[in-house]
Amino acid sequence: MQFGERTWKEIEGLTDKVVVLPLASCEQHGHHLPLLTDTMICQEIVSRAETELADTALFLPTLWVGASNHHRGFPGTVSLSNDVYKQVLMDILESLIGGGFRRIFLLSAHGGNHTPGCSAVYDVQLRHKDKPDLWIAFGEWMTIAGKQIADLADVKQDHVIHACEIETSMILRLQPKLVKREVAKGAEIPFESAFYCPDFSRSSRVVVPRSFEQLSKTGAFAHPEDATTEKGESLFDVTINEIVSFVREFATWSNFDPQ
Repeated sequence: MQFGERTWKEIEGLTDKVVVLPLASCEQHGHHLPLLTDTMICQEIVSRAETELADTALFLPTLWVGASNHHRGFPGTVSLSNDVYKQVLMDILESLIGGGFRRIFLLSAHGGNHTPGCSAVYDVQLRHKDKPDLWIAFGEWMTIAGKQIADLADVKQDHVIHACEIETSMILRLQPKLVKREVAKGAEIPFESAFYCPDFSRSSRVVVPRSFEQLSKTGAFAHPEDATTEKGESLFDVTINEIVSFVREFATWSNFDPQ
């Protein structure tokens, strides 16, 4: 159910629904993927999820601009600063809370939205700690479906990186004409550390801020050349299943008394 297709009188009677705010970005995705890769993937996820959640959730339009300052070394990236992005999310949340909604889910398709997004939901939740029935959640599709993605036998990567096999497969499934396979190449970083992994192929044990042009000449990572349309469909299937499962459970959450 689309939030923006309702009148205010209809919305007034739908405040028991989960509101889903899809968050994406417009940023470089290597030499081979379009700038709106995250937005395209996010919109497909919510479009498919919406058909299964018609009686449970209201979907806001996808916020296509994100916090992508670390990509601005590459032309085409359009970004808000972390502070501005956080404030935008807080203002949206306050509008929804003021309208009577009590379950709000921010679904992100871009890793750069994580820090300001988590900070926004944290600050707003604390501001409204007098509303025990208020639940705000922030999550990324690649984390929510992380185990299921890792378990896909035909996908070589076990997690999403950037402009990689996974994202390239998903865009191949959606817009194959926009994928320039002949120039699909990820970064290879000759760096060894027990604590920090600059190409995101495994988790780091410390946070080391670096802009993308410091890490990759193309702006991509891993092996996008391994992408296929069939992998893209499998990735959408497992992701949407987990998103739908979460929203259905989230809709049932109620206040509890801490022991």
